[in-house]
Amino acid sequence: MGCGTSVATATQGKDEKTAVLIQRWFRRYMARLEMRRRYTWNIFQSIEYAGEQDQLQLSSFFSFMLNNVTHLNGNGPDLISKLMDSASDPWLENENCYNLVTVPETYTGPRLSFPLSVSDMNALLGAFKEQQTLHARYVLQLLHETRKLLKQMPNIIHLSTTYTKEITICGDLHGQLDDLLLIFYKNGLPSAETPYVFNGDFVDRGKNSVEVMVLLFAYLLLYPDYMHLNRGNHEDHLMNLRYGFTKEVMQKYKIHGCEILQLFQDVFSLLPIATIIDGKILIVHGGISDQTDLDFLSILERHKSSRQIVDILWSDPKTLKGCCPNTFRGGGCYFGPDVTRRLLLQHGLQLLIRSHECKQEGYELCHSGQVITIFSASNYYEEGSNRGAYIKVGRELMPRFYQYQVSRSTRKLTLTQRVRAAEGSAFRALKEKLFTHRSELILGFQEYDHNNTGTILVSEWAQVLETGLRLDLPWRTLRPHLVRLASGGRVDYQSCFEDMEPGVTPNLADALFRYRKDIEIIFSIIDKDQSGLISIEEFRHTWHLFSAHLGIKIDNRAIDDLARSIDFNKDGSIDFNEFLEAFRVVHKLDNKDQPVNRIIGKE
Repeated sequence: MGCGTSVATATQGKDEKTAVLIQRWFRRYMARLEMRRRYTWNIFQSIEYAGEQDQLQLSSFFSFMLNNVTHLNGNGPDLISKLMDSASDPWLENENCYNLVTVPETYTGPRLSFPLSVSDMNALLGAFKEQQTLHARYVLQLLHETRKLLKQMPNIIHLSTTYTKEITICGDLHGQLDDLLLIFYKNGLPSAETPYVFNGDFVDRGKNSVEVMVLLFAYLLLYPDYMHLNRGNHEDHLMNLRYGFTKEVMQKYKIHGCEILQLFQDVFSLLPIATIIDGKILIVHGGISDQTDLDFLSILERHKSSRQIVDILWSDPKTLKGCCPNTFRGGGCYFGPDVTRRLLLQHGLQLLIRSHECKQEGYELCHSGQVITIFSASNYYEEGSNRGAYIKVGRELMPRFYQYQVSRSTRKLTLTQRVRAAEGSAFRALKEKLFTHRSELILGFQEYDHNNTGTILVSEWAQVLETGLRLDLPWRTLRPHLVRLASGGRVDYQSCFEDMEPGVTPNLADALFRYRKDIEIIFSIIDKDQSGLISIEEFRHTWHLFSAHLGIKIDNRAIDDLARSIDFNKDGSIDFNEFLEAFRVVHKLDNKDQPVNRIIGKE
């Protein structure tokens, strides 16, 4: 009996040791997984904000040219104003222009009648679930009616919970129709019993921005007292050119796309910029600054850009006190808890609700709970990367959070599979970023490589990346995924670029990849009818803008020669590939083994 007890005790001791070892292994495994999840998230967010910084630089460039250039090939401000002019097409000024658009008998989608009814909304919801496209005639009428309604609305909407039990607040949707439909399924369709505030960034990135906007605008027309829309930084013409909404509209509406886009632009500029609930909760898309004045915001012309509106649309909270420029995004500011307290106290408010930033859980509290970020687009960066969420606020003004995540596959991925998939996608995006900055990074690496060995210290490699890419990332942690170590633990820095396309000169490849999106935007602005073609004359005038933006010097005669040489098929028009070829040719002529510099931000 004594011997049996000893054996049992020994076995129990081994089992306990085994359990402890398993627990330790599991904790280490989960810690490594969490580390991978965090740096994956940082990569996605850093690259996203870097893209927004590029976009704001381009916007600033156009604004600078519009306001300061007095002569540009004899057409200075006139040319730029013409390119950037959003004046309405006379055809669109006709309130009944949509009646001139015929709906064919073969059209099987919803046929709307105005004023809209609940049955119209049900037809729209059913059609969009079946991936049908609403006919251009109804989109045009919907936008006309929305524009008329928005013109009557104030800059700041004031709501009350006195007559409704709760108000639901949603964040960024970014064209993700599935998230919007899931919110409606879980929380209920908009109505007098279920009022909503959608806090901007309805479009771009996702593939169903048109459908998201049609539903939101239709509910706004049906229930103007119970559906409320704040403007976001992506409700903007130039942002739409870069991030996909313009292309989506033109693909879905090949005949009336230009008219639809122009109406969207008008409507976006008329969206309210803030909502206040019970005089206590302020809702804006981005945030505030130390210059934010709600009284001034309530009276300014919201369709015109101003510093106050930029701050409202672009700013982010930070943990440190004070207010400083938002260098990470390139627009708006970082505002600290003291700035939040001061504004809330000044206007008798209790809480600031904003969106603008993707959060892994769909929401986040900061500034001692006085600021809430709400983000409603789940899987924003990659499948499984984040949850979406919305807030419900009742008469007690205590926010309650509801989370969800759209699943696009029947098989649920494990945590490890989700992290692995997101990590792979993040590193592909980061390697592309390295590729586009290859020339300047190589120059930076070579400054440390005094003996031309092709190797440098890990710390030197990380310093060059941090300086050259301006991404706030843990480069030493990421190093095994990006570059090989040579003998002695030094970095073989050329291995960063081993996947580079063969046969393309580094400087040219860098510039083509880095500026391609800018080139597309400039081309789209010139191509007023979005036909994919511009005239030789438009090219001649506009090349001055383009070359100035990229810092390339080229005289008038060279521009004429260039225009003739790139019109390969001699049809008198230039398509985007020919336009891109112009950049390639000039870069080869002008290249002095120096990377192309932007005119904006140039020292």
